[in-house]
Amino acid sequence: QVRLVESGGGLVQPGGSLRLSCAASGFTFSNYAMRWYRQAPGKERELVASISNFGSTTRYADSVKGRFTISRDNAKNTVYLQMNSLKPEDTAVYYCNAHRWEDYWGQGTQVTVSS
Repeated sequence: QVRLVESGGGLVQPGGSLRLSCAASGFTFSNYAMRWYRQAPGKERELVASISNFGSTTRYADSVKGRFTISRDNAKNTVYLQMNSLKPEDTAVYYCNAHRWEDYWGQGTQVTVSS
């Protein structure tokens, strides 16, 4: 059974940091590129960051470039999203995605940036 379980979300003040984790099981993790998406209320889901299956290539949305870092540990079947200098506009539900010929999704974790 494929599972992607996100954790690490919460409430943080502007300028603060959070680290999201996504633990994967039920498939060969190192065969899949991993992505973080987010969806704010009333908005479409957007791609935030991606990382290739062995971590050699990363890409970021312009809105988070220089503030967010995606990484992965294939030995732990886990992908991370380090989020620094958070802004209120980063508030959203963050979803983990595994991508190859098919897509697997996690249930999402809420990130709220507010004073």
